[in-house]
Amino acid sequence: MELKWKIKPFEALTVHELYDLLQLRSEVFVVEQNCVYLDLDGKDKKGLHLIGEYDGKTVAYARMFDAGISFDNASIGRVVVATHYRDRKWGHDLIREAIAGIKSNFNKDKITIGAQLYLKKFYESHGFVQTSEMYLEDDIPHIEMVRE
Repeated sequence: MELKWKIKPFEALTVHELYDLLQLRSEVFVVEQNCVYLDLDGKDKKGLHLIGEYDGKTVAYARMFDAGISFDNASIGRVVVATHYRDRKWGHDLIREAIAGIKSNFNKDKITIGAQLYLKKFYESHGFVQTSEMYLEDDIPHIEMVRE
């Protein structure tokens, strides 16, 4: 079975969609990665939210921004797939959908991300190239990457 994708601005999210995507982000970025950080950074209201649903449940998510919000270029962030679904390789579908969403909604090709270092090869497989030295963000090694 395939994921059902939808892209919504913040104002169009239902209360249930918002709760589900924040719960998924918290499960992975706070609990699984054992990282205490402020997920609610004020940017959610400025972005588009890409939600992947399977059997009525939010299992994949990313947020997309136009240029000038997170980086000088358009950007993708908070990329996450629920733990129990990672064996299905839906992260690749998620990134492809996010890249297409940046193009169709912002008409941009150049995308910058702040990627966790261990995912470098994953992002390289989608055309991203490392453009910075490693840096720590919330004590997790990251690199900046750009896709032209």
